[in-house]
Amino acid sequence: MAEPIRNVVILGGGTAGWMTAAALSKALERSGTAITLVESEEIGTVGVGEATIPTIHWFNSLVGLDEARFMADTGATWKLGIEFRGWQGGDSAYFHPFGTYGSPGDGAMFPHRLARAWLGGEDAPIEAFSLTTQMARARRFAKPVGDPRSLLSTLGYAFHFDAARYAAHLRMLAQARGVTRHEGKVAHVDQDAESGHVRALVLDNGERIAGDLFVDCSGFRGLLIEQVMHAGYEDWSHWLPCDAAWAAPSAAEAQVTPYTQATAQEAGWRWRIPLQHRVGNGYVFSTRFQEPDAARALLVDAMESPPIADPRLIRFTPGRRKRAWVGNVVAVGLASGFLEPLESTSIHLIQSGIGKLLSLFPRADMNPLLAEQYNRLSAREIEEVRDFVILHYHRTQGRAEPLWRHCQTMPIPETLAYKIEQFRTSGRIMLGIDELFRDASWFAVLTGQGTRARDYNPLLDVMSEADNREQLRAVRNAIRGTVAKLPNA
Repeated sequence: MAEPIRNVVILGGGTAGWMTAAALSKALERSGTAITLVESEEIGTVGVGEATIPTIHWFNSLVGLDEARFMADTGATWKLGIEFRGWQGGDSAYFHPFGTYGSPGDGAMFPHRLARAWLGGEDAPIEAFSLTTQMARARRFAKPVGDPRSLLSTLGYAFHFDAARYAAHLRMLAQARGVTRHEGKVAHVDQDAESGHVRALVLDNGERIAGDLFVDCSGFRGLLIEQVMHAGYEDWSHWLPCDAAWAAPSAAEAQVTPYTQATAQEAGWRWRIPLQHRVGNGYVFSTRFQEPDAARALLVDAMESPPIADPRLIRFTPGRRKRAWVGNVVAVGLASGFLEPLESTSIHLIQSGIGKLLSLFPRADMNPLLAEQYNRLSAREIEEVRDFVILHYHRTQGRAEPLWRHCQTMPIPETLAYKIEQFRTSGRIMLGIDELFRDASWFAVLTGQGTRARDYNPLLDVMSEADNREQLRAVRNAIRGTVAKLPNA
């Protein structure tokens, strides 16, 4: 049996680096493994990942965060979902809620109940059957409960928070558990002549940081995974044409909105993320269809209050590393790939990478089969999320700007085309066991983007059409009554 890992070196701080440090320091607390993080104050972080999805609860629990303390330290607010404005043109809007539709325990069948009613001519707005959506619209909040009979069990929530403050909060936890931080830039990387494995990072001050396992959290540049290990990059610009974003903060709201807003614009979309101490604003756009100066002006003009800091331009190439684990280097976060934040998946993909690393944690011999499994799982996950993001662009209707005409007519991945066609013809949402976005999410976005099912599960025919409508009315009334009793967000 090979020797255990004795030294882990994390390159890069920011959200990915300190999430990795916090998780590894917790998991390896009694192992005697030393964890070192190398970062430079001179190298900035992207730091606009302020919106999350409900999987954040798993990570916060894993590293031992106290929710109240975490929210206070990071300026966090509740997030119940995402409102998509203008994606079908004009004043159109739809809501992607966290949680499920319908009554408790009926999440998978409920889309079929609603499809049956629609096919029968019933005017039943989808939002009326989501407790989470109605709560968000009323600016109320409650946490889900464990009782599977309660309507509150259908709820879901996540957070908006300041990513820089989140990293600082995790840094405090990680360093308290023994993580050592080194300030400096990497001047040279020592590699083993035979295996090619990284042996040490040599900093610009001459310091040498040796390790057995290296986690690359160096951001888009992928200093270790790409520049040293040559993992390769799969470019998805042909499906996701946006390649830049302006980001700027504005003053905090008087009453915080408990959801993210994503508003379609001529060459992309704007985000609006309310925190306790400010509102995060941004415009993701394609430089093929709009000049950066024009995009900056659009963002500033559209903001509800003036920027309180100069807008920052971020450039990116959507896609993934062909291998996220090469030799003894594992890439986490932006170093492993990038999907624009349309569905707030950036922080999830960080924590998911960390989770896979923990489950496949190697010994010092770096069994290549572990890397192979990590790469297979990572590729499958980000490709499934990619398809969900492409769905928003491809199924947009009612917009005639060049970007949107391109997206409406572009070829899409076969995996996505299959899901769309299955839903359209049979009402079925075909998902893998481990897919991140489940039935309710696909139903919300497919329906919101104008795709309606032409059929439903025939097992519902054991109930009369009148009884189906009555059941829908009962659910709608129960949701309305529950929302009225909930406290403000």
